[in-house]
Amino acid sequence: GQVERVTINCDKFTGRPKGFAYLEFQSDDAVVNAIKLDGSTFKGRTLKVTKKRVNDPNYYWTQMQQGNNGGQGGGHGQHGGGHGQHGGGHGQH
Repeated sequence: GQVERVTINCDKFTGRPKGFAYLEFQSDDAVVNAIKLDGSTFKGRTLKVTKKRVNDPNYYWTQMQQGNNGGQGGGHGQHGGGHGQHGGGHGQH
C-alpha cells in the first residue's frame, strides 16, 4: 500500500539507526497487508511488523465505545501506522 510517512529512530549520541521504523499508511488495507509481512525475511533478516501501540490508556476504551475494537492500526492522522523492525528482537537491526 501507499506509505504516507516513515520515521526512523536514531541513537542521539551516535546518529546510527536503532534498527526499527514507524510507517504511516494511506489506508487501513495497507496496514493489514504490511502486518502480513511479520515473520518474513528481507535481505537475510527476519522482519517483525506490528500495529502501533498507543500509550494513552483511554484510547482503547474510546475505540471500543465507537465499535472499532481498537481501531485498525492506531497511529497519527487518518489511517493507522505500522511498526516495522529489522532483526530478531526489539531495536535490533
